[in-house]
Amino acid sequence: MLTINCKGKILSLDAPVVMGIVNLTPDSFYKGYLDDSFDSIKALIHQMVNDGAAIIDVGGQSTRPGSSRISAKEEIERVMPVVTYIKDHYPSIFISIDTYQSEVANEIIASGAHMVNDISAGNMDARMLATVGRLSVPYICMHMQGTPETMQIQPHYTDLLKEVVEFFNERLAACENAGIIDVILDPGFGFGKTVEHNFWLLKNLSVLQIFEKPILAGLSRKSSIYKTLRLTAGEALNGTTVMHTLALHNGAKILRVHDVKEAMQAIVLTEKYKKTAL
Repeated sequence: MLTINCKGKILSLDAPVVMGIVNLTPDSFYKGYLDDSFDSIKALIHQMVNDGAAIIDVGGQSTRPGSSRISAKEEIERVMPVVTYIKDHYPSIFISIDTYQSEVANEIIASGAHMVNDISAGNMDARMLATVGRLSVPYICMHMQGTPETMQIQPHYTDLLKEVVEFFNERLAACENAGIIDVILDPGFGFGKTVEHNFWLLKNLSVLQIFEKPILAGLSRKSSIYKTLRLTAGEALNGTTVMHTLALHNGAKILRVHDVKEAMQAIVLTEKYKKTAL
């Protein structure tokens, strides 16, 4: 069985699961029907849980291209009420804190979150890996070229797959040295990558299975989809489902999504396809 230990709660990844996105930043590239009211946030969480999300990923720090950073204090103030609400009202749900700041990770894990989702793989806060190791929680380790401020300024690779594999080799060793047991790999679609880079990564996603770690795919409504289709992010649900299906076929175990119901349907159908034999 493929499982991860989340503070004593065991999450099975034998079949893929869905991680719902609750983005509390004011400049998200896609917020769906989420507005700034807490009632709207509660309604979104309720819908995601009802639609089958296993994990809710709560983020308060913008990571879109060109975004600027906020303090750990402000980030904690944004996410703490939402994490507390999920913990109190949906105890079966696994909560992920989307942050690259160790202070935020420490506070929010102590308040009830179960895992840390770090776009920088520990490269933007030297204390992050040691903090996660001490907290004994799973760690989502993402590949990114540059920082959110600079990552989409002419991203370039000599050999994309080779460089991503080498990156994870080094970061996994650092995670092990920090005492982190459960690591989830995220290739970082859209983070320091062109449209062509993203499609090439998706096509070769199965290469990351050499690490024998769960793979997370964060493709939902991203620019690679809507730019290719010449649409907006709001019109990119069908394209997202296609990309999710390809990611599942190539080994993804976690889909990080805005639209839980449709992602769950992709999982059900893909699993049926894989298991059907006459």
